[in-house]
Amino acid sequence: MTRVVSIYLPDLATDRIRRADPSIPPEQAIAVIAKSGSKRWVAAADDAARKVGVRTGMAAAKAQAMFRNLMLVDADPAADAAALERIALWALTVYSPIVAVDGIDGIVMDTEGADHLKGGEKPMLSRVANQFRAKGLTARVAVADTWGAAHACARAINRETVNVPRGETARAVERLPIALLRLPEKIVSDLRTLGFRAIGELANTARAPLALRFGPEIGRRLDQMFGRLSEPIDPIRDPEQVEVSRAFAEPIGAAETINKYVGHLVVQLVAELQKKDLGVRRTDLVVEKVDGTRQAIRAGTAKPARDVAWLTKLFRDRTEKIEPGFGIERLTLIAILSEPLEEEQKSSSLVDEDMTDITPLIDILGNRGQRVYRVTPLASDVPERSVARVAPAAADIEESWSHHWRRPVRLLDRPDQITAIALLPDHPPRSITWRGKTHKVKRADGPERVFGEWWRRDSELDAVRDYFVIENELGERYWVFRSGDGIDPETGSHKWFIHGIFA
Repeated sequence: MTRVVSIYLPDLATDRIRRADPSIPPEQAIAVIAKSGSKRWVAAADDAARKVGVRTGMAAAKAQAMFRNLMLVDADPAADAAALERIALWALTVYSPIVAVDGIDGIVMDTEGADHLKGGEKPMLSRVANQFRAKGLTARVAVADTWGAAHACARAINRETVNVPRGETARAVERLPIALLRLPEKIVSDLRTLGFRAIGELANTARAPLALRFGPEIGRRLDQMFGRLSEPIDPIRDPEQVEVSRAFAEPIGAAETINKYVGHLVVQLVAELQKKDLGVRRTDLVVEKVDGTRQAIRAGTAKPARDVAWLTKLFRDRTEKIEPGFGIERLTLIAILSEPLEEEQKSSSLVDEDMTDITPLIDILGNRGQRVYRVTPLASDVPERSVARVAPAAADIEESWSHHWRRPVRLLDRPDQITAIALLPDHPPRSITWRGKTHKVKRADGPERVFGEWWRRDSELDAVRDYFVIENELGERYWVFRSGDGIDPETGSHKWFIHGIFA
């Protein structure tokens, strides 16, 4: 059973304005002003404006009177819609094969194709929220059994993420306002006049009187929210993406038949890519069923590719996930992410090549949902900043470490605080206590002084660390440091930490 993620962007307009003009300081309050004749009101306000009392729907003159330094910007719905579409297209390439715009302030996606985000729904939601925040976008992310439930919960929460457990839709939405049912404003207004406030009240009311007065819309939205009526997500598409499809007069369902037509589509897709000198990095197979639902499978490659046999294998290894139901009426293959790829001269089969191409192994592991990456050195004296993760097939970075001191084979994710007995300022520890165990130091080397990168943060202007290599009675060697020079408290706290372990 698939799950649906709704991503609500409450500050879409103000976030767009900030991204368009990076010179706007973060503390600057912004309000977006809509106009109708001589009437002007606040259509959107960012967090800084809300903190000083500016609210949506408030008269623009009143908002400006409340906060004199408020920045007023005219509303531009067309620009907001274009920005939302760009966000949806970006999410399509990053998260899932089935992503669509959800109203004027959000996007929705089916999590089934988001294999690379698996590992638990809670980490998945946190990762999505973090990636949106990194792009300067305020997001509220919810996952639920249905589009309607996820949409409502994302807009009802005050925190970044919410996870509605499977089968708990009714309990999660019963107290939410009826405005979150995606009903026309006129119906919502009339329902409020009749005394309805929460979704649970509507769900427990007889359908016939409601349908007689308001038509079938209320019943349809309730059924969609509670999963009694399917609501397929029509995925957004970029017209520049290469796409091929095959419709069937008679629905298909057998695995052999699906694989046969997938192979035909791969041939067609590669031919179209070759015309444009492109290679595919990420490809989606969208399966449209006779009941109106969709299922998608995503396959990725570490490098641009248009090898028919290899792309066919990647999809045939995963077509077992397809559930044809009552039958499949259309298969569509889309090159979601493509890059330039020129023909290359291959070496003769008579010549032995020493290089081994591990790209196929990277592709197989990546398409199983496992994260594959390489570690490359970076020029930095600060140990935790001296390495970076790069794509497994990325070009080699011609950069190496220039340290004269040995480095441990294992570096902790973050330095772990320890208790140490040592003479200040230059002597190594005589003993350390780490995670409840005391180690007597038999040998030590150091100190190696590492200075903070003052050009990155003002707080590192005076910061230093003194590193020591220590060895205990059992021959175990650790990399420890003292924060500060041991004399001046401005250089560090003088606390001790363990940062790495030697082989």
